[in-house]
Amino acid sequence: MSRGSRRSVGLLGRLLGILLLTVVIEFAASTLLYERSSHALIRDDEARRLAEHLVIARKLISEQPWAERPAMAGRLSTDRYDVHWSGSTERSQPSAPALEAMRAKVVDWEPALAGTSLSLRLVAAGREPWLIGDLRLPDNTWMHFRAAAPASLGDRALNRIMLALLPAAVLLLFGALMFRRTLRPMETLARAAERIGRGGGVTLPVSGPAEVRRLIRAFNTMQIRIRQLIADRTQALAAVSHDLRTLLARMQLRTDAIADPTLRHAFEADVAEMEAMVQSLLAYLGGEHDPEAAARIDVAVLAATVVDSAVDRGADAIYEGDDHLSAQVRPGGLKRAIDNLVENALHYAGQARVSVTAEGDDLVIRVEDDGPGIPDGRLEDVVRPFIRLDPSRGRNTTGLGLGLAIVARAAEMEGGALRLVNRPEGGLRAELRLPRR
Repeated sequence: MSRGSRRSVGLLGRLLGILLLTVVIEFAASTLLYERSSHALIRDDEARRLAEHLVIARKLISEQPWAERPAMAGRLSTDRYDVHWSGSTERSQPSAPALEAMRAKVVDWEPALAGTSLSLRLVAAGREPWLIGDLRLPDNTWMHFRAAAPASLGDRALNRIMLALLPAAVLLLFGALMFRRTLRPMETLARAAERIGRGGGVTLPVSGPAEVRRLIRAFNTMQIRIRQLIADRTQALAAVSHDLRTLLARMQLRTDAIADPTLRHAFEADVAEMEAMVQSLLAYLGGEHDPEAAARIDVAVLAATVVDSAVDRGADAIYEGDDHLSAQVRPGGLKRAIDNLVENALHYAGQARVSVTAEGDDLVIRVEDDGPGIPDGRLEDVVRPFIRLDPSRGRNTTGLGLGLAIVARAAEMEGGALRLVNRPEGGLRAELRLPRR
């Protein structure tokens, strides 16, 4: 799963969601009110037009002789109104109760239609309903008519909705651009925070809303304090390192003067162990502010070189990975990490198998051994600083327990991770997974 797919909905997404919800609610409410008012206006307009047409048609048809009335009805028919005359004196059907309100509006517009026994009905004719009706002429004959139903407002409503959605979409796009511009300092702040976590840092320009400006100022102040603390600690480490190495050098000189070989060898082992402890402590405490710059190197060759160095010392180590795999890493820190993994395997298992392979976008460095492994419940503990598992590993351990902690920190500096797994066939697999850049 990619890093982007693991991210939750960001602040920009939430603000856009709020904006979209606001636009939808406003649009729905305004559309509902507009449709209700426009529906009533359209019905009133349709009733007025129908009333005017019926009054004119009734007058013109009733003035014609019976033989000419069908022709006159045909001339009065239009694309919207279909009029015809029947010589029958019997009414076809009464008015539908649901259309009584519209019938009343027609009569209100043209009071002359009040005594014509006007009736209105709806019938289905194809995809749209039609309004049909009849009214009585002065000689008790009936004029029949058909018109498009005023309730057929779907197309017009859809057009109005589409027209209303256009400015809403433009507003949403404009709001997204403004939100993105407003939140840009936050994105820059997040990237700067990630750089601090990896040993970098940058002073951010103060911009954005008042709240964001206060946050950026506090962030810049925090960076200054962190850099000062690291600088003070680095200076203290340098001083301590110089003093300790001076004392160790004196002890080494005095050890050389010991005549007893057994006692001299014991003192030399103690001095060497103290030297290793000092080096590991300084490597761990100084790793947070590593000035080493990243460079593109052949990681496979680097790992093979570490193995060859161990073999030259008489260790049982072998390299089984690819011949060449390059990546953008900190060479010194990565070499120290691989060396620690190899030394860890040699110390507890007496042998080590090293491989470097490419898996997708990652570069994977594996160091395996056939030793006793680590209890499953303590796999996460051993990467913590100053943690040693002497009883579980079956041998006396030298140092301060910083070897795997240094490896884990080196992996974090490269944007990767260290993973320890007990092999099913026995032994431990240390997997250093780094992004290929």
